[in-house]
Amino acid sequence: MDFLPEELEAYAVEHTSDEDKVLAQLNRDTHANVLRPRMLSGHLQGRLLSFVSRMMRPERILELGTYTGYSAICLAEGLAPGGKLHTIDHNAELESFAAKYIAKAGYQEQIIQHTGEALDVIPTLAETFDLVFMDADKVNYVQYFDMIYLKMRKGAVLIADNVLWSGKVLDAEENPDEETEGIIRFNRHMKTHSGIRHLLLPLRDGIMLVEKTENS
Repeated sequence: MDFLPEELEAYAVEHTSDEDKVLAQLNRDTHANVLRPRMLSGHLQGRLLSFVSRMMRPERILELGTYTGYSAICLAEGLAPGGKLHTIDHNAELESFAAKYIAKAGYQEQIIQHTGEALDVIPTLAETFDLVFMDADKVNYVQYFDMIYLKMRKGAVLIADNVLWSGKVLDAEENPDEETEGIIRFNRHMKTHSGIRHLLLPLRDGIMLVEKTENS
């Protein structure tokens, strides 16, 4: 389901800051050579990630779901001097692909790649995060959030992708599947969580902005 008509999306892209050359090349390369290129954050979402990161100037960023590195590069654009971004992906086959473009963008010293299951890797990270981007398997969104929440400082922001899940959140009873149910659980969890403020944006496939409001 497209939440923004193609004509309006094209207009939005036309009136948004351009991709730099490395991101544009990565975008093309992903679509030409990698399976499921729809997983790429893309131009509008990438500029949003960059915009939020630049406003926050985070010292520590966590990303779940590296894929080919597009979103990591966008998030790294706002890192404070000396800042680090940890990105996790279970697909070892894409590690070198992402690393190539991370290096082309000049962030090889700031972006630390981890290959493995996020539920195993997150506990090993002795960090407090200022900004988190979550774009991993949807079944475990609630588990990821609860684990990450404990590693977020008060005022930190989490951005969760795919929270509208191609509109399936509206007809889950007719088309039940584990991933849709995972997204619905996550959205309900955000609605009832006492330690956050949140906003669901109908951008692309749905983006949830979550601010941690309590110390824990």
